[in-house]
Amino acid sequence: MSEIVIEAKQLTKQYKRQKAVDDVSFQIRKGMICGLIGPNGAGKTTIMKMLGGLVLPTSGSFSIFGGSTEKELAHSRSRMSFMIEIPYAKEEMSARENLEKLRLQKGIPDPKRIDEVLELVGLADAGKKHVKKFSLGMRQRLGLAGALLSKPEIMVLDEPVNGLDPEGIIEIRELLRKFNEEENVTILISSHILAELSQLCTDYLFIRNGQIRQFASAEELHKICGEYYHIHTDNDSVALAVLQNQLGIQNCDVMKDGSLRLFEKLDALPLISKTLYENGLVPVTLHMHEADLESYYMKLVGDDNAEHSEGNAAADRS
Repeated sequence: MSEIVIEAKQLTKQYKRQKAVDDVSFQIRKGMICGLIGPNGAGKTTIMKMLGGLVLPTSGSFSIFGGSTEKELAHSRSRMSFMIEIPYAKEEMSARENLEKLRLQKGIPDPKRIDEVLELVGLADAGKKHVKKFSLGMRQRLGLAGALLSKPEIMVLDEPVNGLDPEGIIEIRELLRKFNEEENVTILISSHILAELSQLCTDYLFIRNGQIRQFASAEELHKICGEYYHIHTDNDSVALAVLQNQLGIQNCDVMKDGSLRLFEKLDALPLISKTLYENGLVPVTLHMHEADLESYYMKLVGDDNAEHSEGNAAADRS
């Protein structure tokens, strides 16, 4: 099992009477692309700001690379990069000049790193262009370039595709996948739109009202939300053995009530039904289940209390 690089334990942030983050615990492992997903004002940005040292927890704790003291966290953050809210850049300066200023601030010795990150994010031909002439997508790319300067092991990205058109979203998604696969960067990325992350993330943290509602891997989420046959017979244990031995089915889950979820041979309903009948089994339920990620997301996080959401949104902006 891979190394835990970020761990939060009962993390809470309270602004006056409003809990922006409420008793949150989670783990991020090395190599993950973890989506922190929830409605606007759910507490996503507050969690990221605490990880970045921009706000202090009211209670609870977190560790990064195993360190949790102030000194250890400061050292750990030198191995990370953060892009929280709108990436800052001086409008009257070029992309290269902005990155040079950031390089000096971070104490990065090699000036050639600027060319490397501009190439990585697709801005190699725009390095001399003033930022005031950049599109929103180019500004997001420049923010990612700045986040990559120090060769981080972890990137914490708050809504990096916010406001982008579909083409821009795809471009940023492919860049992040490239960082993860080629640079071995662990990524914690927030969004309020599951569809933006469903083709990128390896794992998901669903947050609502400042609380983590569920953690799921992409594989687990696919099983929950993907297509499957729900099979319930007069003898489910025998049905399972029949399906495995006679049809070679392996990708099948047994539920608490004994019924089965079948994730393969989804185009073979007549064969499945015939095989069960021939073995003396009577199907009580045999139907295709079709769910989608958006419906599941709305079930988990879509009923936020408006007053709570507005309070958390204000906290996230502070």
